Amino acid sequence: MSAPSTLVFLAPVFIAFEIVQLVAAEKLLGVKKIRSGIDPRQTAPGEAASALWVFAILTQGLWTLALLGDSSTRVHAACILLIWLTGFTLRGNCSLRWVLVILTVEGALRLGLMTAMFGSAWRAL
Repeated sequence: MSAPSTLVFLAPVFIAFEIVQLVAAEKLLGVKKIRSGIDPRQTAPGEAASALWVFAILTQGLWTLALLGDSSTRVHAACILLIWLTGFTLRGNCSLRWVLVILTVEGALRLGLMTAMFGSAWRAL
């Protein structure tokens, strides 16, 4: 195995972001809100928080795309992108009750892949 790209060592930052994203999804789309019938679009975060969130998601996407260029991280990055695309497609075509489930599964899968990718790169050093 060749030496891993230095980009892969940004994985802990994005792992932390995924964990924060899972907690935020539960807070904004939690079971209590779903049961009470509250529309999460009415209680959305402010513009600054939303802009920061979108910036973080786009940065993670660009990071994942950059990892496609390295042969040691290509498979993991392709799987992360595939999960991201599948989750986005499913969330757009399901009821609000299933959005939280899909977000949780999608986030857990991405977390696992990023952790595995980071672990492989660490062992290859």
